[in-house]
Amino acid sequence: MAVKMPDETTMPSPEWATIEQVFAALESPLLAYARRLLGDFALAEDIVQEAFMKLHTQFQKVLTPQPWLYRTVHNLAVDHQRRAKKIVLVGDSKDDDLPANDAADSQPLPDEQIARWEGIGLVRLVLETLDARSRELIRLRFNEDLSYKEIAERTGLTVGHVGYLLHHALKAMASELEKTEVAP
Repeated sequence: MAVKMPDETTMPSPEWATIEQVFAALESPLLAYARRLLGDFALAEDIVQEAFMKLHTQFQKVLTPQPWLYRTVHNLAVDHQRRAKKIVLVGDSKDDDLPANDAADSQPLPDEQIARWEGIGLVRLVLETLDARSRELIRLRFNEDLSYKEIAERTGLTVGHVGYLLHHALKAMASELEKTEVAP
């Protein structure tokens, strides 16, 4: 996903006339995104704060703050992880019989990991475009790993209706992801 950096004459998105409005709307989702990328809430707070500081310095130049902020948080998180990986702890292996290189061999290559994070970020952005009920059904199905029957019991919907709503929500997401070339 390319982030367009408009020239100085463009104005920010009309729904967010001030950086305070952008902050109010996006701080929580960005924190959740950064926390998932980094696994550390305090670090996620620092990354999101830094992203908002960068946005503040060029707010009048950023045409679409939401994708710009997600990309900036993503890039800051990746930069942090790269710097953190330079520190190698000796003797931290759980199995001293295995060579230290075996653990690194099972890890994806950095460009593969970045592509995966980007894909996950895009899926999360597309998920935010769905209505609240569809997002909740997807959360129950995929985050909590509930069956259609369990979702129906929890939401008061019929099992068939849960299946119908999930099908259409996932189909809408797939259609949006096709536009970004994440999904075939």
